Amino acid sequence: MRSLSVIALLLSSFLYGQEMRIGLMSSVKLSEISFQVGNGNYLIYADTSQVDILSSGEEIRCKVIGGETVFLIDSLRITGKNIRFVPQSDSDYFNVKGIASSTKIHSYHGHLLVSVKSGKFSLVNLVSMENYLGGVIESEGGGGRHLEYYKVQAVMSRSYALKNKNRHAKEGFELCDAVHCQAYHNRCKNEQSIKVAVEQTRGEVISDQSGKIITTYFYANCGGQTSPASYVWNTDISYCMPFIDTFCIHTRQAKWEKSIPRSSWESYIRKEFGVDLSDSLIANFAYNFHQDQRKAFYIHPSFGIPLRDLRTEFGLKSTYFDVHLAGDNVVLHGKGFGHGVGLCQEGAMEMAKKGFNYEQIALFYFNGVKLMRLNTVLE
Repeated sequence: MRSLSVIALLLSSFLYGQEMRIGLMSSVKLSEISFQVGNGNYLIYADTSQVDILSSGEEIRCKVIGGETVFLIDSLRITGKNIRFVPQSDSDYFNVKGIASSTKIHSYHGHLLVSVKSGKFSLVNLVSMENYLGGVIESEGGGGRHLEYYKVQAVMSRSYALKNKNRHAKEGFELCDAVHCQAYHNRCKNEQSIKVAVEQTRGEVISDQSGKIITTYFYANCGGQTSPASYVWNTDISYCMPFIDTFCIHTRQAKWEKSIPRSSWESYIRKEFGVDLSDSLIANFAYNFHQDQRKAFYIHPSFGIPLRDLRTEFGLKSTYFDVHLAGDNVVLHGKGFGHGVGLCQEGAMEMAKKGFNYEQIALFYFNGVKLMRLNTVLE
């Protein structure tokens, strides 16, 4: 460990002028974490005082002791309500893991801010937009994809981040790292083409015709037809209209099947919606339910059973499924994975393979939109 010059600290601040504040592992209750420098050098601050510096491979543990106090435990023992780990350059990154928990090691570029709320850690990653997007794209789309897919995902993820920047403001950060916002599990580790896609679309977003950034909804697979937003959130979204999509129907997550005990299925529907599926007339419709095109309700709208509620209760991949009986089980034959509103990722991947560019892909999935530079859009 060694000291760091003021000049290097100022350089770090300059490099991180454009930052996102991302809440890390916010769904996990952590009282002890391990922080390790993966590359470069990180300054450590306890409240406003610089206390040390860590170099590549060096590790330190933080532990909650005494409620609102953070203890750093290593060769030194320091207290502080707010701990900051500050990198010297944009290429520096750190590894973090919850101790005595099932969390994996996660790796990120940028700063890490550590504080205590209600006796547990709050972790916030301050990261440049470019490095954040690289992590999101690899988390959401994986490796080995076509450059044009990565480019459309970059534009969508940038648009989503800026449109929803204050979604977690009350919690002290802008976006979380889970699918509630956008999956952000690690820095971009293995895919150079993702970094190229982020750079080649730098500053590009998707806007409506009035010039305002849209919320770019996406999901894994639509099963052959996208969904009206009203089927999911009880409101229409003009740029997310339903349509037939044949690009995704032969991909990995296009179809699924699940068996559920008939007693569990009928008990839930009776309890929550007052519908008795043991009635032979109702059962005839309930167990011969088929969706040629997406529907909002199970059996018939008059029964008031939203398919989205069934998806949530039984952990289904989508609401796009048929129902039949097989002995004492209810068997669901389903299509797609996700809510179905907006861009179908597997469909977009197939479009890219077939030669469509990222702008054509974006305009295929979002109705009446345009790609614009950030300096031309409206707030």
